[in-house]
Amino acid sequence: MGNWGGDSLGRIEKSIEIRAPPEKVWEMSAFDRMPEYCDVAELKSAKYTSEIRTPEDKYRVGATAHMTEKHGEYDVEVIESVENEKLTYRSKGKYVMTITSILKPVEDRTKLTVVYELKMPWGILGKALYKLWQGTEEKMFEKSLEKLKSILEK
Repeated sequence: MGNWGGDSLGRIEKSIEIRAPPEKVWEMSAFDRMPEYCDVAELKSAKYTSEIRTPEDKYRVGATAHMTEKHGEYDVEVIESVENEKLTYRSKGKYVMTITSILKPVEDRTKLTVVYELKMPWGILGKALYKLWQGTEEKMFEKSLEKLKSILEK
């Protein structure tokens, strides 16, 4: 993932196969669709802060949104976008997270792989804190992917 100011403290990678074409899975990767299934950090809302004139604008590099979670708020920006194949966005703030969604068609399904990288402040203390909640974070990612799958396979 390239260097973005220090070591990545945590990395989670999860995959799931969804009985839906990549185009349908792609639609759900828009920021404003994430609260429907994203249990990670209990995402409450996601509102675009960049201008959205067409549906494609939601996925273009440079698109930004303001996210509100149970325990805080932050801004995100799309930093890489290949339609129906790959979307990467990064948060701005003291906790820098980079999330990449990779979509691969597999027969009548789509294999979705999500890679989550987190950088926290506070050096060794930040690393220790991440280790404490990494297991919980992984379970929430799995739950979110299962929820997404159930929405798309209805």
